[in-house]
Amino acid sequence: MQLATFAEGGRIALVGGAVRDALLGHTPLDLDVVVEGTPVLKVAEKTGLPLTFHPAFQNATLSLPDGRSADLVQARRETYPEPGTNPVPHPGTLADDLRRRDFSLNALALLVRPDSEPAFLDEVSGLRDLEVRQLRPLHGASLHEDASRLVRGARLAARLDLDASPQLLQQVPDARRMAPHTPRLWAELKLLLQEPRPGRAAQKLQQWGAADLLPGLNVLEALDSLQESGLQVPWLVYAAAVLSASDEPAALAARLGLGERPGALLARARSDTYYPEDTPEVILRRLLRPDSYPPLTGRDVVALGVAPGKAVGEALSHLAQLRQAGQVRSADEERAALQRYLAAR
Repeated sequence: MQLATFAEGGRIALVGGAVRDALLGHTPLDLDVVVEGTPVLKVAEKTGLPLTFHPAFQNATLSLPDGRSADLVQARRETYPEPGTNPVPHPGTLADDLRRRDFSLNALALLVRPDSEPAFLDEVSGLRDLEVRQLRPLHGASLHEDASRLVRGARLAARLDLDASPQLLQQVPDARRMAPHTPRLWAELKLLLQEPRPGRAAQKLQQWGAADLLPGLNVLEALDSLQESGLQVPWLVYAAAVLSASDEPAALAARLGLGERPGALLARARSDTYYPEDTPEVILRRLLRPDSYPPLTGRDVVALGVAPGKAVGEALSHLAQLRQAGQVRSADEERAALQRYLAAR
């Protein structure tokens, strides 16, 4: 589809992550398109694709036939009434739109034209930063205005193997001071937990002097190592691991918008309840309690001589009390304790 043919005298450009990833040889997952000089809704409707219109920012999201999405953005500039708050959009040019972005390598663009070859636009020397694998904010107050950019930068740096520029590192202390006043930061931290390797992103924050934004670095890195060994680790396990390192897990879950599932998973992992191998409960339990082991089950105690029925529950309750008291530390010790229990009855 040639979006440029729908511009009606305006200009249309593919921008940001799609251009960046294409230059790196990656397949872009989603497409961001800036429309200048003509209404976004008019362009979106002419495509004939299913769309959702967002009137507050005059943007539209198209559903593409291959399952991906394309965000059509009205060219704009932005101002921040207060640092950390949502920006206020103002009509702007394509150049304005590129300069309002977070990092230079996200400000690259490809101007699409109906009757000629696309034109590459690099308003802020983002290509040079991409070539040296460097993450550079666009101006000196970037992370002061929006501290969530620090977390977004850590996600990008981990995923694309980027280094922080001196300009970014200079702004980290200011970003940390602004973090409590930036609600969007919590949404970015939740997205960090959904990265392919969350431990790498958390490690970037630590390297940049912002480890206090997210607890549990050691556990997150250990989960990354399990993934690299071939074990599939759901993001819910990463979320529960972060909660395990917090003094106030319920409050942290609420700030991150995690819902109840990670906390419930953490409670199950900390219990003595039996779960099959490689379940989220067992994966997390082994990291939090390296000395844990699979306790005896009802089937096990019946095989060891306990009569089916009420006696099974009583035997399992006895073993659970011994585990909680630290008097048994392995399945073999449970078997021996069960034999003593039966002999004394």
